[in-house]
Amino acid sequence: MGISNNGLCLLLLVGLVFSSLMVATYAGNFYQDFDLTWGGNRPKIFKGGQLLSLSLDKVSGSGFQSKKEYLFGRIDMQLKLVPGNSAGTVTAYYLSSQGPTHDEIDFEFLGNLSGDPYVLHTNVFTQGKGNREQQFYLWFNPSRNFHTYSVIWKPQHIIFLVDNIPIRVFNNAESVGVPFPKSQPMRIYSSLWNADDWATRGGLVKTDWSKAPFTAYYRNFNVIESKTSHSFAEWHTNALDAPSRRRLRWVQKYFMIYNYCTDLKRFPQGPPVECRH
Repeated sequence: MGISNNGLCLLLLVGLVFSSLMVATYAGNFYQDFDLTWGGNRPKIFKGGQLLSLSLDKVSGSGFQSKKEYLFGRIDMQLKLVPGNSAGTVTAYYLSSQGPTHDEIDFEFLGNLSGDPYVLHTNVFTQGKGNREQQFYLWFNPSRNFHTYSVIWKPQHIIFLVDNIPIRVFNNAESVGVPFPKSQPMRIYSSLWNADDWATRGGLVKTDWSKAPFTAYYRNFNVIESKTSHSFAEWHTNALDAPSRRRLRWVQKYFMIYNYCTDLKRFPQGPPVECRH
């Protein structure tokens, strides 16, 4: 990515200004909206359903899932990630249907050594096929404060947002033969787990269990549902306005560290068809 330390610091400061302007607050209830699905007593709900935590130790990680399924809409969640030496840990926050031809929309936060940035890993699965990874550094420390991570899922596109700043758009390319998630309702899932065989520097840096338990926090869950694709199209007719397109270019220019569409070693015959449309 070729940014000097001074340049990166300046970009982080600019990003903090953006973030302070963009964070919205909501009031979901984790008791009403989610089930704690695994990890024994490691996942916890606090403050009358306003705060949830997941923990990871050497024995087990933990996770939760939404009670409801969703088909199109906007989903927001605020997360505060594992602080300090989080190398080897993965905090996954995603939507998924079930079965061998499932659809999935992924945020995965790959931990790192203290002082090194988290990697935000994104992916889209359609009809059971993924391999559409884009990765980013963030322009802030995601373990210091809560930040909002959002998905806008419409029949026309999927938009990934951080503090309401778009970082990725996956467009519907069915016209050129690429399946698009549009018929399988998805639940919201999140988990905190050990992946030190691959998560940090390709598995070179292992989890330091002396720092366990590792804990991530969640709050301010919100969903704007769409009962029909027609009504949601009316709710937001344009993909991104001009300021949002500028922010998207800013993120992709300065903070994107991997894009499957430009990986010629992986795709020597040329990029996947959706990358060309």
